Amino acid sequence: MTWKEYFTSSIGRKLVMAITGISLILFLIVHATVNGMIFFNDHGEMFNFYAHFLSHNYILRLIEIGLFIGFILHIVQGLMLWSQNNSKRPVKYAVNPGNATSKWYSRSMGILGSLLLIFLVIHLSHFWWGTKMALYAHGDAEHNLFEEMKNAFSKEWVVVVYLIGVISLCWHLLHGFSSAFQTLGINSPKYNGMIRNAGFIYSILICLAFAMMPIAMYFGWIA
Repeated sequence: MTWKEYFTSSIGRKLVMAITGISLILFLIVHATVNGMIFFNDHGEMFNFYAHFLSHNYILRLIEIGLFIGFILHIVQGLMLWSQNNSKRPVKYAVNPGNATSKWYSRSMGILGSLLLIFLVIHLSHFWWGTKMALYAHGDAEHNLFEEMKNAFSKEWVVVVYLIGVISLCWHLLHGFSSAFQTLGINSPKYNGMIRNAGFIYSILICLAFAMMPIAMYFGWIA
């Protein structure tokens, strides 16, 4: 397969989505771990410390560029694959054909992907943009991301939007996790059940962690 076929053929697009998907799955673990430090309930001291470290580490800033490229590739290739499949057959994202036995989320990955893209834009505008402005535009001014989170999640509409985004992410992960491994050739009776179970546990735990953050801040459980 030539490099162009990774971006134009159905198989190539699935491989790109699988590789970028697994990278983003690993990123979500780091993201949830750092954000979860708000639950230490120390007025955001530990959270702000690690948020500052991550935003000022040059190696991690380079990795961040790679993550953005991965996000863009995953979204674009996913929408292209969804559109291509829609025009040919009623199978959306699933590796194995047939929608009679596939789950709803496996037949609606384009819709879920679009919702996640909208959510990502809102998320970046709330938190990522302010951090980067403090770093690059204001001479590395002190930036209290914890207070910024508290302010954002004090608004009911923001909490609702985030919960919708987390639910969309959960549905996306429930199918995408196992699909990524199947696309990479890890598809046998010996491992399929284990991968599905791991994907289910991962999806639920990660999304519960993300959902609890805006809820806890909105109800004042975190000071």
